Amino acid sequence: MSLTPFLDKLPIPRVLAPLRRDKCSTYYEVEMREFFHQFHSELPPTKVWGYEGQVPGPTIEVEEGETTLIQWKNNLPDKHFLPVDHTLHGCHESMPEVRTVVHLHGANVPPDSDGYPEAWYTNGFKKCGPCFTRKVYEYPNHQPATTLWYHDHAIGITRLNVYAGLAGMYIIRDKNEKYLNLPSGIYEVPLVIQDKSFNPDGSLFYPTNVQNPPPEYPEVSITPGFAGDTIIVNGKAWPYLEVEQRKYRFRILNGSNERFYRIKLDSGQSFIQIGSDGGFLRKPVWLDEFVIGPAERMDMIVDFTNQPVGARIKMTNSARTPFDFGAPPDPNTDGLIMEFRVIARTSEDTSVIPERLNCIKDYDVCFAEKVRDITLDVGADQYGRLLFKLNDCEFMDYITEDPIVGDLEMWRIINPGLGVHPLHIHQVQFRVLDRIPFDTAAYAQTGQLRFTGEPEPPNENETGWKDTVQAYPGHVTRLLMRFGPYLGRYVYHCHILEHEDHDMMRPLEVKPPEHCHQTDQPF
Repeated sequence: MSLTPFLDKLPIPRVLAPLRRDKCSTYYEVEMREFFHQFHSELPPTKVWGYEGQVPGPTIEVEEGETTLIQWKNNLPDKHFLPVDHTLHGCHESMPEVRTVVHLHGANVPPDSDGYPEAWYTNGFKKCGPCFTRKVYEYPNHQPATTLWYHDHAIGITRLNVYAGLAGMYIIRDKNEKYLNLPSGIYEVPLVIQDKSFNPDGSLFYPTNVQNPPPEYPEVSITPGFAGDTIIVNGKAWPYLEVEQRKYRFRILNGSNERFYRIKLDSGQSFIQIGSDGGFLRKPVWLDEFVIGPAERMDMIVDFTNQPVGARIKMTNSARTPFDFGAPPDPNTDGLIMEFRVIARTSEDTSVIPERLNCIKDYDVCFAEKVRDITLDVGADQYGRLLFKLNDCEFMDYITEDPIVGDLEMWRIINPGLGVHPLHIHQVQFRVLDRIPFDTAAYAQTGQLRFTGEPEPPNENETGWKDTVQAYPGHVTRLLMRFGPYLGRYVYHCHILEHEDHDMMRPLEVKPPEHCHQTDQPF
């Protein structure tokens, strides 16, 4: 289906108003429901699921330290409109086909508000999963200003529920952000980038068959990854945005299932990155292009001051899929993201690009109490399909990661495969220490790491707090983190959603301390 790019204006998701606010907390109710949404003016309305009847969901804005209470209300149908794969864990025939649970991605929250994959519930809380499910989630927001996002996290169908539309942005603000005098108001723009494919009738396409399906389940939908051919920004296909001759701040979220983006502007302008997953960087970083993996967020400034009125600037994508060894994007479809159209400035631009943004205390690797090796593995399941795992374990295997609250840990993410995996760890914001190349052939034969080069420091725009890291193939990616202050059950997983659902996700248990530790986590 051929659609005209840059035909529709970029929508800006509305900021959700709370139902009530008092000295102790702010309370929201957010409904999940089915409705029809028009992704492009040349498409008929498409059946989707969304929060509060919009795709993406409304933006939730809070202040640091403001306790937010949210009742996530499942008012979805009992039947999924995308193909459920009943061979996956948690999806067998006796399970409810439509299940939801919300994860606030990047947030440090108690475990019963984290959106554990098995803490799902159905329409009206008629049925709940095997783990404790609460009706009202509590978010303490003891984190500095940053861009988070909320999305569905139900076991075995996360890829379908997010693709159907269950995702939205969550912004924490603080005093430091106000002091920095960054572009704000209408000059601060969220960009939720996703990809979709459409059937001839305009409905969402998601593959229903794989090669050699199991005979008892002739229609299955798990694949090694799914990337659509149409790039969607804030719910519109290849939109345009009118920008004045001034600085703009863009909060960019990759909300795609599998697709990475290598983004640049065809005008040759630089992006000025000021923040990553967990908040502001120490200082701005100038980038001609950048790669953003699924679930990552990047806080960018683009200065259009010197662009002529009438200029049309395309934001493009050159990342291969699977990343970064697969097919290159088509420059006329998935190689395009959106367009900026420059107009005259309507008022003076008093915003600035600060020389310094944030103070970030480094972790000292010498004080790491625990070193954990996390291997990224691929094999085959009982039906001969590719099966991605962590430490050669499936989700339901016994817990092997049991950090002590407050201890400094080093995780070595070992990737002997071909592709980049975006690894997300719940409850923490971590620091990327380095990446070390190793001999993958020797590792496959012996299981031993033989390094082939010196440690490579993280990219300059990865030196802040992160909750999702690009684990490069042929490298050991080393992370430093402290878990806490909450105890209990969380998960870590690949954020390629098809991998997460099958079966590249593991539980972790944060345990009580044996003695007290000082913490320099950013919350």
